[in-house]
Amino acid sequence: MVTTGALQIVFFGTPAFAVPTLDALLGSGHSVVAAVTQPDRPRGRGQRVTDAPVKTRALAAGIPVLQPDRLRDPAFLQALRTLNADFGVVAAYGKILTDDVLATPHLGMVNVHASLLPKYRGAAPVHRAIMAGERETGVTIMRVVKALDAGPMLATAPRAIGANETSEEVERDLAHIGAALLVDTIDAVARGHAPETPQDDTAATYAHRLTKEDGAIDWTRRSLDLHNQIRGLHPWPHAFSFLSGRRLILRRSEPEETRAPGAPGTLVEAAGDRVVVATGGGHLRLTELQPEGKRPMTARDFLAGHPVKAGDRFTVAP
Repeated sequence: MVTTGALQIVFFGTPAFAVPTLDALLGSGHSVVAAVTQPDRPRGRGQRVTDAPVKTRALAAGIPVLQPDRLRDPAFLQALRTLNADFGVVAAYGKILTDDVLATPHLGMVNVHASLLPKYRGAAPVHRAIMAGERETGVTIMRVVKALDAGPMLATAPRAIGANETSEEVERDLAHIGAALLVDTIDAVARGHAPETPQDDTAATYAHRLTKEDGAIDWTRRSLDLHNQIRGLHPWPHAFSFLSGRRLILRRSEPEETRAPGAPGTLVEAAGDRVVVATGGGHLRLTELQPEGKRPMTARDFLAGHPVKAGDRFTVAP
C-alpha cells in the first residue's frame, strides 16, 4: 500500500533503549498518535514506583500514553483502534504482541531489534552477543509477526563490537543507529518502496532473558570467556564471585595470556593496582570491583581497603 504525506504512528516501547527511536519519530515528518508502554513498576535500589523512560519522554512531548496490564483488555484494544494509526513501531516494549494488536495499524508494524537477525532473536541480544565473544552486531528493522523476532527484514545496519566494550556502551550506540534506520525505513514504507527479505530460520539463534544466576563466575573457564561474561553483563545483572566469604561484583577486567600455573580462582597477584586471578586458561586481571553494598572501585582502591593476598581463592558460594 502506498500512502501520501505523513503516517500516523503508534509507538510501543518501555526502557531507555527505545527513547532515541521515539525522539527520531517526533523529529520526522510523521506523527506519533500515542505511546504504549508497560505499567509503572518499582525500579532502582529503593524499588520506588517511577515512570519508565518512554513514558517520561512521551508525557513531556504531550503524547497520549497507554499502559495496559493485558494487551487483550477490550478497553485497550478499543482505544488502540480509535487512534486510527497507519503504522506501528516497536522498540523494546517487553511483551509479545497479540494478533489483535498486530492487525490494528493499517500498514502493519515493525520492530527495532538490536541484532543482525536471524542471530540473537529474543530478549537480550546485545548481552548474549558480547558474552559469546561476537565481534559484530547491529540493528534490524523487521516486520512484526506472531513468531518471536521471525518476521521479514526491511533494513539492517552493522556495528563492530570493541574488545573491551560493555553491553551498556554497545546498546546505547545501537539505540541511536536503530532510530535513524527506523525513520528511513518508515519513509520508504510511506513511498511504497520497502522490500522485505525473509529470514533464514535455519541460521536463527536465541538470546535468552538474563537472570542474576547468569552472573556466577566459573573460574575453570578461559580468561577471555570470563572477560566477555563480565562486560556482557554490565550494567545488569553483573558478574560476581565470592572472596573470603563476601560477594564481589566484577565490573571491568582484562584477559592476560600466561603459562604460569595456578588453580582456577586463585589470586596470583594482589598488590599495587593489580588484582589478577588464575582461570582455566590464562589469567584475568580485575580492574574494577564492587563489594556488595559498596561503591565501585579501582583495583588499587579495593586493595587499600581489603586485606586480600596472593593465594586467596575466589569461590562460587560464600
